Amino acid sequence: MSQSRPAAAASHLDPRFEAASASGWRRRVFEVIFHHHHGLPRAFDVSLIVAIVASVMVVILDSEPELHERYHRLFYTLEWAFTLIFTAEYLTRLAVVKRPTRYARSFFGVIDLLSILPTWLSLLFTGSQYLLVVRILRILRIFRVLKLARYVDEAGLLLLSLQRSRRKILVFVFAILTLVVIFGALMFQIEGPENGFTSIPVAMYWAIVTMATVGFGDIAPHTPLGQFVTSILILIGYGIIAVPTGIYTAELANTLRERGSARTCDACGHDRHEPAAGFCSRCGEGLGQ
Repeated sequence: MSQSRPAAAASHLDPRFEAASASGWRRRVFEVIFHHHHGLPRAFDVSLIVAIVASVMVVILDSEPELHERYHRLFYTLEWAFTLIFTAEYLTRLAVVKRPTRYARSFFGVIDLLSILPTWLSLLFTGSQYLLVVRILRILRIFRVLKLARYVDEAGLLLLSLQRSRRKILVFVFAILTLVVIFGALMFQIEGPENGFTSIPVAMYWAIVTMATVGFGDIAPHTPLGQFVTSILILIGYGIIAVPTGIYTAELANTLRERGSARTCDACGHDRHEPAAGFCSRCGEGLGQ
């Protein structure tokens, strides 16, 4: 029962992570690679974390010209070794889950695919005219570092809070884009091409940089009216820069509050019950006092 409860709880979090069968080798492998309790699952997690970090370090070190020239063959061998390991892991995950296609479309499924796809695709781009494409594919391998999010318990909490606040953040982004268009068009009319504002898109780029208080200095107003408008936009930027952080923090606090007050079923591990609930919504067992 000690292993079945975490299994049920993990299955409940996302239907894409349900085992393909209730028993047999698929169930055993599923518990090893998808669960994180002590024993073999924990050893698997630690080994995979080490492999992910090592593979990312290989990509980073291989981008250094001097190291690439001296250890190119070693980096190439290690890269393919890690690719074969992650390919086997990805195919195994697809084989043991109940809904392979849904897992493949999930966040972790896409990250798993991105971590191996560039190396396999690089076999197709061997000509000199494709060197730029190969370079882009090599950089995409850095997505392996996102695989580490699977092993952070709080990652699901952060993603859930972000999902809940997405509509408010989208409204905020739309408001920012509206201001960018308005101030960009206004500065295009005030400053004009002679002062570097050659088009409205260029002026919009200036508005984004100014509102974010970055101030690269590549485009700057020269007229008194343009400088006055810039001052207003800077003040607006300071006033709204913390808005998305506040929205996300509020949703995170609500999620933490809900999780802290939720009740867990001792029989199946289902942990999304209301504080006043008397019976489990999944198995029907009493939740006790």
